[in-house]
Amino acid sequence: MKWIAERDALIAQTLAFVQSVTGKKDELHPPEHPPVAFAVTTEIVTVQAAAIETDLPPAVAPPVPQPQPVQIPPPRPGGDFRTEMQARIANFRKHQERFEREREEYCAATLTKLRAALRDVGPPPPAK
Repeated sequence: MKWIAERDALIAQTLAFVQSVTGKKDELHPPEHPPVAFAVTTEIVTVQAAAIETDLPPAVAPPVPQPQPVQIPPPRPGGDFRTEMQARIANFRKHQERFEREREEYCAATLTKLRAALRDVGPPPPAK
């Protein structure tokens, strides 16, 4: 459970940093442990493919697919990014204008139908 101790130390360090920046002390949640430095270690593990032994004869064993390399698209030139962003923004604005126009048309059509329906209905019946 070494990671728990590292997590608690990181929380304590972060809290101490926040307190030093804001100048406030946190009375609600005082640090449980004083901030301590800790070392992070990394380990590189080499994985090698292992042959699978089967009872089937070699001619009947299923073929093992070879992993394909990941295709990474080439980087874009710097100027192309700006033109692409400008084109995307212009396209977005066109969509927003179209949506607003369609909303206005729908609202006008709905109000026209409502006014026509109100005109078609005669005066209210007399009250008794």
